[in-house]
Amino acid sequence: MTRRTVRIAMNGVTGRMGYRQHLVRSILALREQGGLDLGDGTTLWPEPVLVGRREHALRALAERHGLTEWSTDLDAVLADDSVEIYFDAQVTSARVEAIRKAVAAGKHVYTEKPTAGDLAGALELARLATEKGVKHGVVQDKIFLPGLLKLKRLIDGGFFGRILSVRGEFGYWVFEGDWQDAQRPSWNYRTEDGGGIVVDMFPHWEYVLHELFGRVTSVTAHVATHVPERWDEEGKPYAATADDAAYGIFQLEGGAVAQINSSWTVRVNRDELVEFQVDGTHGSAVAGLRNCRVQHRSATPKPVWNPDIPATEPFREQWQEVPDNAAFDNGFKAQWELFLRHVVLDEPYHWDLLAGARGVQLAELGLRSSAEGVRLDVPEVHL
Repeated sequence: MTRRTVRIAMNGVTGRMGYRQHLVRSILALREQGGLDLGDGTTLWPEPVLVGRREHALRALAERHGLTEWSTDLDAVLADDSVEIYFDAQVTSARVEAIRKAVAAGKHVYTEKPTAGDLAGALELARLATEKGVKHGVVQDKIFLPGLLKLKRLIDGGFFGRILSVRGEFGYWVFEGDWQDAQRPSWNYRTEDGGGIVVDMFPHWEYVLHELFGRVTSVTAHVATHVPERWDEEGKPYAATADDAAYGIFQLEGGAVAQINSSWTVRVNRDELVEFQVDGTHGSAVAGLRNCRVQHRSATPKPVWNPDIPATEPFREQWQEVPDNAAFDNGFKAQWELFLRHVVLDEPYHWDLLAGARGVQLAELGLRSSAEGVRLDVPEVHL
């Protein structure tokens, strides 16, 4: 077995997502399993080069995981010809300039979303990467989750008949930070720092809807800042200028309608933190992060509305669990493996910077829809 090393500049891995999902559960997990078997007698060995602004944090992270390469000088790392891939998990406001530099240096680019603060910036990155001839990918992790993989299996098998609607509920209560520490960083709640639930979650909803049900053709949204004051990591109060809840209606190509509520100010009364109910002429399903339950039309009960008596139907018990029928790996790791194979073997890969631009577009139009109080068409994006 031949080992081929690929060096990856990983920028932003001292942050929550960059560290947990991308470094530990993806790249380091690949190393723990002995590398990525390419199936041709070659094992791909990922070698991370940690990049960031805080020297002490990078050094501590490297020492914790037995890594030797880290730097606060992004330009120097990008000038190193042995580094093939640039990965970005920084705050959005720092992402565009860093990716521009990486593309100019001829690095393949893999990045978190949103890829830019606006559609123009996102399309610029896609154009630059295409013109340079580098490979590029955007993290679209939710379609690799077990619950949504089961949902896709149902769609591909024709379970639903004609899909009529999709209803999504996402969110949880993020503590304000005064009497309990917040679960999310304070910049998420400041518009001036690139925060807001629309720019965070609408890119997710775009690719989930696009991949599973059809392209979004129009959007109607209402956004709100329900909690106007929060406390930061230093325990100091600050004005929460970004939206913390969004209520969206999306018309899909083919006629189905999706309604998705996204909120950091909701207490959970669901089985999972995100759930999608899909209703079709032949059956329905409720999918979360890991689980998926179905009800076929042949097993659909016949409820009768009568508000004068207690409910007699055990509605939740009338659904059937979809079996795993497969071993599901971490969704972030699964997509990393596909991108690495794309880079090394030139295997097909369509979750690129143009796909990322669609997510930025939907967030931009969602915010505009809310501000203007109108439904907006979502045109197809092109380079």
